[in-house]
Amino acid sequence: MAQTEKKGGLLRKSSASKKPLKEKVVLMYDEIFTTEDPSKCNPRFWEELFLMKVNLEYLEGKLEALDGEELMKIKDNINCLFQHCIQALGEEHPIRVVNALQTLCALIRGVHQKNKSTSGFDIINMLVGFDKAELCMKNLMESLDSLLCAEGSESLKSLCLKLLLCLVTILSSPLSRREHGYDAVVLLALLVNYRKYESVNPYIVKLSIVDDEATLNGMGLVIAQALSEYNRQYKDKEEEHQSGFFSALTNMVGSMFIADADEKISVQTNEAILLALYEAVHLNRNFITVLAQSHPEMGLMTTPTSPIPMTPVTPLGTTPPSSDVISSAELPLDADVQTSNLLITFLKYSSIVMQDTKDEHRLHSGKLCLIILTCIAEDQYANAFLHDDNMNFRVNLHRMPMRHRKKAADKNLPCRPLVCAVLDLMVEFIVTHMMKEFPMDLYIRCIQIVHKLLCYQKKCRVRLHYTWRELWSALINLLKFLMSNETVLLAKHNIFTLALMVVNLFNMFITYGDTFLPTPSSYDELYYEIIRMHQSFDNLYSMVLRLSTNAGQWKEPASKVTHALVNIRAIINHFNPKIESYAAVNHISQLSEDQVLEVVRSNYDTLTLKLQDGLDQYERYSEQHKEAAFFKELVRSISINVRKNLAFNTLSQELLLKEFSTIS
Repeated sequence: MAQTEKKGGLLRKSSASKKPLKEKVVLMYDEIFTTEDPSKCNPRFWEELFLMKVNLEYLEGKLEALDGEELMKIKDNINCLFQHCIQALGEEHPIRVVNALQTLCALIRGVHQKNKSTSGFDIINMLVGFDKAELCMKNLMESLDSLLCAEGSESLKSLCLKLLLCLVTILSSPLSRREHGYDAVVLLALLVNYRKYESVNPYIVKLSIVDDEATLNGMGLVIAQALSEYNRQYKDKEEEHQSGFFSALTNMVGSMFIADADEKISVQTNEAILLALYEAVHLNRNFITVLAQSHPEMGLMTTPTSPIPMTPVTPLGTTPPSSDVISSAELPLDADVQTSNLLITFLKYSSIVMQDTKDEHRLHSGKLCLIILTCIAEDQYANAFLHDDNMNFRVNLHRMPMRHRKKAADKNLPCRPLVCAVLDLMVEFIVTHMMKEFPMDLYIRCIQIVHKLLCYQKKCRVRLHYTWRELWSALINLLKFLMSNETVLLAKHNIFTLALMVVNLFNMFITYGDTFLPTPSSYDELYYEIIRMHQSFDNLYSMVLRLSTNAGQWKEPASKVTHALVNIRAIINHFNPKIESYAAVNHISQLSEDQVLEVVRSNYDTLTLKLQDGLDQYERYSEQHKEAAFFKELVRSISINVRKNLAFNTLSQELLLKEFSTIS
């Protein structure tokens, strides 16, 4: 008997004398790709179709062969196929379910591929039709949810996830992105975290290799809109709070209640969208370019002509922002500032959520913000645009109200490279979180980010014009806090790890500062600050020396700090006698800063410092080994709230539709 071969949807016998025969499923596909209803002649057409083994290659090939106009002619049949696929997902017969899933994958991929051309049709309309889109997508999601949650075939679940991955490609379509982008981004973030530590996750691989510019930019815009909406809501509440009765009361009785008042300014954080940003930054090098992609300030964009009902805000920010978010987002700082980017929006968001870390959700958000900044600080390309002198922005970070400082006027903000805003954010965190419930983990991440930025500046000899004194002052105050709260903090934390990191930041400036500080006078000012605050360094040395000479649990970590202080102590011991001598000779009781700097400049030549190795080296961020527990808990929390929110949204929309149906 002649052997049968299968190729391109044809059944070909080995004998060349016979005409090739098409598979039955291919013949049925051909009927769908006509303008006639395929079930007119065969009422059981759709029932039979899903019993046939899917020919993905042929189906996608047929879609690819048609231009946009030809595809529109068979739109009704495509809609019908899509709807019958969804119906088949509810069947008990697993073969029909598998074939329906594979057909949906082919349809979505094929139609999406056509939309990359200039044909101009909308994907959603082409697949399901605008009039039935909401109901069809609701049914599809419910079916997929049932299949994923049920006890059953792992292969079937894998196929469901592959279909969902096909669906999130809508991010590259402007209209689809506006309508479904938020849900797609949150879905993608959750899919990437699906059993990511237990097995090979195809979504991690897929997200890491995406290089389609439209898709990446679409994802960036969705994230930017969600974060901007949060920033806007916070700003509105802040202004409302300041203009209310409490503001007047505060003016009468003083500023003692400022901290308590601002604790009440609370907008629910959005860990879901933040997780999506993290995964994109962490996994995809191409996404780094999206962070710096300039676009008009979102408050300047045109308002959509048709109003769209707002969905209510729910815990964890799992509700998508309204579709008109772009029109109501942050206003430009002044008339001259017309552009922004995702990184600026993210930095503003971070400056809000990192103010108050007492709340668990804000603590998680703050930690995730610092992890994202860690990934950015390690990336060579990200550092290139962070430090680019030709990319200057005014970044209005939110600052925690404190009695001893006035609120900076927005209009006085200088235009600077974006790395200055990152450093400002780190300095702000350092000075505002020295409290009894000390967030040690966040402080360590904060110092690591500063260190990684300095490593880049040293490596590439970037001379950044920044107010370094603010950083030095913040670091010294942090050391003072650790010393004054030694007993309380040591009961919970190894404070010497943090102290060592801070001391080594100073060592970085001392050893390599001449290669990256903006001017020679900046280097002189570094020495001035060390000498001016010598008592703090002397006290630190006394503390670590005491603990390193005792046979206790802190002996080794304290010893490391002792050794790290060698150059700082050398500077203090070298210059202090010379400053005292200068004062005595010139009969001056208290020297001015300029006079101290004169002594410093005159005595560099006789100063001897030790070369310390490894100051410009760091351990790169690794999620799996150190952060797995954090992300498992975070994803669990996000999943619970997304699930709650989905049910609430469905109820709200049904009520609205019922209400609209009664309007004459």
